[in-house]
Amino acid sequence: MEPQIKVIRFGMVKAGGKTVKHDILIGLDGEVRKRKKRLSKEVYGTSHTISLAEARAILEEGADTLIIGTGHFDRVRLSREAEEYLAKEHCAVEMLPTRKAAKHWNRSKGNVIGVFHITC
Repeated sequence: MEPQIKVIRFGMVKAGGKTVKHDILIGLDGEVRKRKKRLSKEVYGTSHTISLAEARAILEEGADTLIIGTGHFDRVRLSREAEEYLAKEHCAVEMLPTRKAAKHWNRSKGNVIGVFHITC
């Protein structure tokens, strides 16, 4: 998958020629963007539960798989509403601890998007 995730450490990720210290979203176009985790924090008080609003912001037309890096300690989860929405939109979700998710991303093919939580 492009862009390749070259380095991922607690609190830092290097992908697409960018080194950033925040969660990222990688779209179908390969652009690395900042995750809009405030959409989940407004609902749950944490970015560890992905809200329906955030799931809607993440999903792109044509995406058939979403890889979620759940953090180095595997804390991120989908809300029930987000899970139902993604299923209804026929987007498979693969959730793995962030380092494993990055390796999986790098090997993936097809219409894949990704969200990577880079801390806990």
